[in-house]
Formats: sequence, structure tokens, C-alpha cells
Amino acid sequence: MIKSKHKGFAENLLFALNIFIIFFLLFGSGIVIPQWLQPVGRLHPLILHFPIVVLIMAMVLEFFRFRERFSTEKLYHDFTTYLWLTGAIFAALTAIMGLFLSKEPGYEGGTLQWHKWLGAGVVFVSTVIYWCRSAGWYNVKAARLGATVVVLSLVFTGHFGADLTHGNNFVLAPVWHPEKKLVPVDKALVFKDVIQPIFESKCISCHNPDKIKGGLMLINEKSILKGGKDGKLIVPGQPQISMLLKRIHLPAEDKKHMPPSGKPQLTPDEMNLLYLWVKENVDFKKKVIDLPAKDSLRLIASTYLKPAEEIEEKYDFAAADDKLIKKLNNNYRVIYSYAKESPALGVNIYNKSAYQPKALEELSPIKKQVISLDLDKMPVKDAELKTIAQFENLHVLNLNFTDVTGSSLKELAKLKYLKMISLAGTPLNAAAIKQISSIKSLTKITLWNTGLTDAEIKDLQAHNKNIEFVKSFKDDGKAIKLNDPQLKNTTLVFAKSIPLQLSHPIKGVELRYSTDGTNPDSIKSPVYKPGLELTQNTGVKVKAYKAGWLSSDVMQFNVFKSTYTPDSVSFIAPPDTKYSADGAKSLVDKDLGGTNFGNSKWIAAQKNIVIYMQFTKPVDLHTITLNCLRNIGSQIFLPIGIEIWGGADVNHMKLLSNVIPPAAKKNDPAMAMGIDCKLNIAKPITCLKIVTKNIQKLPSWDPVKKGPEWVFMDEIFLN
Repeated sequence: MIKSKHKGFAENLLFALNIFIIFFLLFGSGIVIPQWLQPVGRLHPLILHFPIVVLIMAMVLEFFRFRERFSTEKLYHDFTTYLWLTGAIFAALTAIMGLFLSKEPGYEGGTLQWHKWLGAGVVFVSTVIYWCRSAGWYNVKAARLGATVVVLSLVFTGHFGADLTHGNNFVLAPVWHPEKKLVPVDKALVFKDVIQPIFESKCISCHNPDKIKGGLMLINEKSILKGGKDGKLIVPGQPQISMLLKRIHLPAEDKKHMPPSGKPQLTPDEMNLLYLWVKENVDFKKKVIDLPAKDSLRLIASTYLKPAEEIEEKYDFAAADDKLIKKLNNNYRVIYSYAKESPALGVNIYNKSAYQPKALEELSPIKKQVISLDLDKMPVKDAELKTIAQFENLHVLNLNFTDVTGSSLKELAKLKYLKMISLAGTPLNAAAIKQISSIKSLTKITLWNTGLTDAEIKDLQAHNKNIEFVKSFKDDGKAIKLNDPQLKNTTLVFAKSIPLQLSHPIKGVELRYSTDGTNPDSIKSPVYKPGLELTQNTGVKVKAYKAGWLSSDVMQFNVFKSTYTPDSVSFIAPPDTKYSADGAKSLVDKDLGGTNFGNSKWIAAQKNIVIYMQFTKPVDLHTITLNCLRNIGSQIFLPIGIEIWGGADVNHMKLLSNVIPPAAKKNDPAMAMGIDCKLNIAKPITCLKIVTKNIQKLPSWDPVKKGPEWVFMDEIFLN
């Protein structure tokens, strides 16, 4: 509180401060703040709360000053006067500090200008009210108008100040969420619609035209490629040496970690997207659908986008009775709902040797509801086409490799909603196709391996512009590479044994496999046959071979035996919060994480992780396997050591195993791999402590140079 004898000095100080602010606003562009004075400017965020509180108190008192009970109260009048003077002086000091701070690099743009002039406005209005509040013309209306103006100025000044430090719309963000229009995946660009939104939500608050922290802006292609005062932000194709990836993977407590502690952090998926985008050479123009269908960047990006726009199909028929559908389903005929909450049905018929025409005839009660019929490789003859033509709402028909000759395809001309028909592997002529090409709804006919010549198909295409005729590739005499083998197992974790289920889409392909870590060859490696069962943890490699074709790439995967599951599992030393999956229980849920470390199935840390497991009854353990991830380019290494402790209770545990995994090499491929820890144990145990040690001193070839690196694991198997 200012004493009366110092009032004159305080008023002169307030006048001088106002003059200084006016001078700074008019001639600030030519002013340079010396380094020794910069700490004064940086006190701005610390001091600003005091004048705000004092001015609000003064405004509240001023608002009620002219009420009868207060108008003659000297203490009320004096107290309010001192509050105005104190608040105005500290508001002026705060504004000057802010002006000093605004001269530092990284502060510019429209938001800064609004914050600066509104802040100065608070000082000027407060000063004017202070000098005028004793004048004869100053009445209740003037008092309330002045108080209102100061309140509004404070609110808007604070709003723009928050936007400067915390990003656009910081104040209203919790209650106002402008609906963001999702871009359809088939129209989305990788950068504009996937990567840039990450920058906008997590990075732009510090790296925008109003606040260029570190000389870096992240608003467009030019600014991102330019980098900041510390150099290039990204090196296209090399995430391992890109500053962007280094900074976001630093420990949260590191002062260079981005985003800074206390601000919204990147999610694992967002970090993974940035890594994959840099790895894909930082393309700013590429569409999401231009990426391969199984590309990790495309798969993750698609979860942030709207599905490809489709016109929702509406049907004018009622749904079939559920009991009837259940009755018609059998071992060789599957009837399924074509879409959620839709009356439309799809039908697949299997087993060539068991097929009879009645398999179609029995579907008569649901002929209106069937819009998709798959008869691939069934011995369907021309006579059955009359039955098929009764499925009046049929949209999709698969007659690949059937016994249809084409002479009766005209029967299908009645299907006025038919969109796609597949006739691959069925001997046909152009005249037969003309029988169905008149169907106005048709958009696609598959004709490869039908005997039609390129000229005939070209002629059909010329006369049917709205239909896509799919033909086979032209054989140029060069060998073609086989597709990769397909793994049909729905899980790779088992208790006793697991039957290996492999297949290949091309007939006559020979699948050869190995379980010793070597790549399978076409001579010595065993040939896969159905019925093969595995009973132990096994790394399997499979390769496809066929005469006249190039062999496929090697497909590899691991299967894991899991005999025991602990009754409780918890962390003694927990993982990083960014990679904590579903807690400790995710380590024993038998759900493998693959190689995508951003799918929320992995736990990880840049320090030791310690896990505690408890069993209700003693278990006779011999081996513990940790499934870990290695991805050198993403700074993910195997543990440098694994300790297994166990015993009858937590106070009597002994070291049962101490395993040192193989040292990392520069060109180690990215892969998930099980690390076996054999236990030196004499009797059953009821508790376990598992310690994974993190690499702290990096190899000389590691481009990051500074440790520690990450250790990732998704499952622990007990046998």
C-alpha cells in the first residue's frame, strides 16, 4: 500500500512510465535491448499477475463507489485511490518489461501487436481514470464505463498473451472445439492432412510467425526445410540424424526435449508418423493412397482420416429372418451381413467336391436380400445361371474358374443392379460378353485367362465406355516374382503346440521353410505341408518357389510358447508414459505388437525397467522369453542385459539368470525378436523380478552420439 507522503512521487513515476511507454511504441523499431537488460524483460510473465489482481479489485470498488453508503466514506475513497495508483504503476512496469521481451528474437507477428497495444491501452486507460476520478464531471456512469473498459482490455490482452505463449485459441480451447472437417483418405495429402496437423497441435505454439522460438517456423514447406538457428530440422530419408526425431525422443526432463515439458506431448502414433514421413524422404505433395497398401505410414495415416467417400447404398427390401439365415448356413455355405445395420446379405459357397445345384436353389427364401454371390472354383454350369438370375438385387457375382461356357450368360441380363462380375479362368468369346455388357449398372468385368484376345477386349472396351474390362498381363517372356507366402494363423502364441497354417494365392507353388535362422532354399529346406506343428519358441522363415517364376521374398515370424500366466504383474520401475501400452498386464496378454512401435502395444523406456510377477501357487519355471524390438534407425536397441530374480517370496529372491543379448551392429535389420533366459532354479517359485537394462553409452557408429537409447518389449513368456 502506498503511503500518503509518497503519493506525489508515485504520481510522477506513473506519468514518467506512461511517457516511456509512448516513446517505446513510437520508436521501438530502432531500439535494441542490451543483453544485460534482457532478464528484466523476462520478468514480464512473473510480474503481470500482480497488476491484474490489483486493477480488478480497484474496478470492483470503483463500480460501487457512488452508492450512498460508500460515497461519503473516506476510507473507501482513499483505499480505492491507492489501489488505482498501485495497479496503474505496476501495469506500466509490466508493459515495459513486455516491450523489452518483445525485442528478443522469436517474437513478432499480428498476435504480438494486438497484445502489445492492448497492454499499453490498459496502462493508459488506468492512468486516465486515476487522474480524472476526482474531477467534478466524473460520475457513476463514467466510473462504470471506465471500469468496464479496463476489464475488457485486461481480458483481451490476456487472451492474446496466452496465444503467444501457448498457441492459438489457448484460453477458449477447452470449451470451444471448432469441428475439423476430416479429409477422405483417397483425397488426403500426407503432409497437408496428416503431418501438418501434428505440427499445428503440438509445435506451432512456439514455432509460428508470432513466436519463432529457436529461429524455427513450422508453418509451410519452405520454413520446415529451412530449419532454425541450430541448423536443419530434418534430413530427408535419414530420420536417425534428423534433429526433429532426436528432439522428440529425448527424455522429458531434458531441456531440449520437444515439445517442452508442461505442453501437450506427442502420442506414440504421432512420433511414428513423423519418423516414417522423414524416412519416406519428406514428400510434401504425395497422396496417402499413392503409398503401398501395406505401407506403415499409409496404415497409420488412414486412422487420422475419413474413409474414402462412398455413396451409402439404400435398399428397398426388408431384412431376412435371423433364424432362417442361421438355418441356411452350413459347412460349405456361409451367409453374412454385407454391412452393419443393412438388410443386404453376401453368400460364399465352398468345397468343389460337395457342390450341388441345390446349394443355390435353397437360397430362394432370401433371394431378395442377397447382393453378393461368390462361386469361385465351384462346378457351376450354364443351367444354374437361371437360378442365379432370380437373385434380383445381386450387385457382385464371382464365377471365376467355373464350368460356365458363356452360351447362357444372357440369363444374367435380367440383373438390373449387377455392378461387377468376375469370369476369370472361364473359356468365353466376345459374343458371350456382349450378352451381359448391355446391363446399364455394370461397371467392371474381369476377363483374364478367358481366351479372349487383346483386340477383342479392346473392341469391347471401345463399345462399352462405362465398363472396366480387367484382362491379364501381357507375357513379355520375363520371369515374374512370386507373391509372399501368407500366414493364416490368427495368433502366434500357444500353450502346448500350434499348427502352422501357410498358403499361397498361386496354384502349384512350393513353400519351403527353415527354423534355424537361415533363409530357406529350393533344394535342402523342407517343404511345408499342412499338419506341421510347432511345440517350442521358434523363429520361422518361409519362401515360395515355382518353376518359371522368381522366388518370393522371405517371410519371417516368431511363434511363442506360453505355459504360465502370473496371477499379478506390476512395475517396480515403470516404462515411459508415452510407451506404457495397457500397463503391466499388457506384457502377459498374448497380444504381439508386430514391428510398429507406435501401435500402443509396446512398453518402452530410456532407463531400466523392472517388472514384478506373483503366482498364487508355486510354478516350476525353466525359461523366460522377452519379446523385444530392434530398430536402430529409431534409436531402439535390445537390452544390454536382462536379470531374472525369483524365490518363494519377495524377501528371499535369488538371481536365476543373467543374460547379455548380442551387441548391436550398425546394419542390424529392424525386427521383433525373442530373447530366451534359461533359469538356474532348484525348486518351484512364487514370485519373479525381471530387470531389463538400457544402453547408456552408444556405439561409435551411432549418429545420435548421445544416449540413452530406447528399450521396447511387448510380451514376456513363462515356460
